[in-house]
Amino acid sequence: MDERASATIIHVDLDAFYASVERLKDPTLEGKPMAVGGGVILSPSYEARQFGVRSGMAIGAARRLCPRLVTVSGSFGDYTRLSDQVFEVCRDYTPVVEQTSIDEAFLDVAGSVHLFGPATEIARQIREDVARVTGLPLSAGIARTKFLAKVASREAKPSGQIEVKPEGELEFLHPLDVGVIWGVGAVTRKRLAELGIKTVGDLAAAPAGTLSVRLGPGLGRHLHALAWNRDQRLVTTYRRARSIGAQSALGRRTPSQEHPAILASLADRIARRLRSKNRWARTITLRIRFSDMSSATRSFSLGAPIATSAAIHGVALQLLELGRSAGPQPVTLLGLSLTNIVTTPHIQLELGLEGADVNVADSGSEVAHQRLELERAVDELQRRFGRDAVSRASTGFGPGGVPDEFRDLAVPRDERSSDEDG
Repeated sequence: MDERASATIIHVDLDAFYASVERLKDPTLEGKPMAVGGGVILSPSYEARQFGVRSGMAIGAARRLCPRLVTVSGSFGDYTRLSDQVFEVCRDYTPVVEQTSIDEAFLDVAGSVHLFGPATEIARQIREDVARVTGLPLSAGIARTKFLAKVASREAKPSGQIEVKPEGELEFLHPLDVGVIWGVGAVTRKRLAELGIKTVGDLAAAPAGTLSVRLGPGLGRHLHALAWNRDQRLVTTYRRARSIGAQSALGRRTPSQEHPAILASLADRIARRLRSKNRWARTITLRIRFSDMSSATRSFSLGAPIATSAAIHGVALQLLELGRSAGPQPVTLLGLSLTNIVTTPHIQLELGLEGADVNVADSGSEVAHQRLELERAVDELQRRFGRDAVSRASTGFGPGGVPDEFRDLAVPRDERSSDEDG
């Protein structure tokens, strides 16, 4: 057995995704056999699947199997928007998200268990958050390898989750139909059946040489390895960043008076990364985790993008005031992220700071330009001489916390940043 890791890979899969979205839009479809598609079925509901309706089937053939089938044309704009929201939820728990299609992804949560608990708990929280944010059902499989996590999520459908512990992998896998293995389609299944292979266990027990002769050396070796859960692939992501974020885990004894300074450090980190890529951001989101593992997320979108630490910190302080009362004390994690990232700001917004005669509408002001240039100069000094060469003397705000200029920006939405256009 691969000793690489424990069961910290999660495969998440939205259940009958297109059909589930259409039911959100039209609740009268709930419980009815229905499908999304035009001439061909794209996504049947589970009720329709009980009649044998499958994706890729012609509408006429589907109606012969299920005369009461209701079909809708669907809207890919809605599917894309909700898909983005689902996987932004996933990225709240780990940055290592490999989205493989519009409705499924792999997550590696090995680096997150110290913050959110074991992988099974993370999967449960993600499923609850997705249901709350989007109303969509999500299934999850948790395992040591990508292959087995995907098999587990399939077995968990609909709307469930299964963990396969390392010591029970083959006990779980070998009784399953051989069709659960990637690469076993109709033709390969027929060839395997000719060898008397119907289950994954049968495949594992077959001589590797025989499989190579009948299926070809590449496919034969591949299927035999998966039958023994030999899968070395890592969860990787090549997705261009649509957000920048940082978080800080706090001890249970961290006093609330230190939260503004912690936010100042987070704002500095992400603003520095933003400026290094010559980017600006319009939406600031604060995630607060409480001692009972509940969380609150507060988000605010500005009228124009910003890139300075001070402006980001100022908005974050207001979000902290709004979010801290949503759960029990103490706060155990603060996470700050920026979305709606652009490469050309057109208008550089800066908020009024430290009594300067600048307000929210005063975009493109001389004060705004000077502050941005000052922070860029500090970035360069820190790059050349180290982070400790120049540091902030204070958070920039007095004991009162949030300056008056930030108090009346607007009421931030109690939603995740993924609701915004990225």
